[in-house]
Amino acid sequence: MNVKITRNAAKVIQTELDKEENKELLLRVLVTHAHGDHAHYGLDLDKPGANDVVVETDKGISVIVQKDQPLLDGVKIDYLYGDQEGFMIINPSKGNHGDH
Repeated sequence: MNVKITRNAAKVIQTELDKEENKELLLRVLVTHAHGDHAHYGLDLDKPGANDVVVETDKGISVIVQKDQPLLDGVKIDYLYGDQEGFMIINPSKGNHGDH
């Protein structure tokens, strides 16, 4: 499994992970809805379970993904600033370049 996190996203995520109440948790990226080869993604803070794998990123953030979900392999997490500030999660390796 491969997960990429941009610099902007890593800063926001690390701020959340550094909070005292989140010290025991990792970032989880998940498929919230899938149809065909297209998926919508979400983020959560969680602990890994039996059906998960923990992926280490080049930003020093460990990410939990469901090991039998191919739509998570190659996911990219970004954070956009501006009028609609927030996370954008895509999977260009699966042809998913944003929500519709």
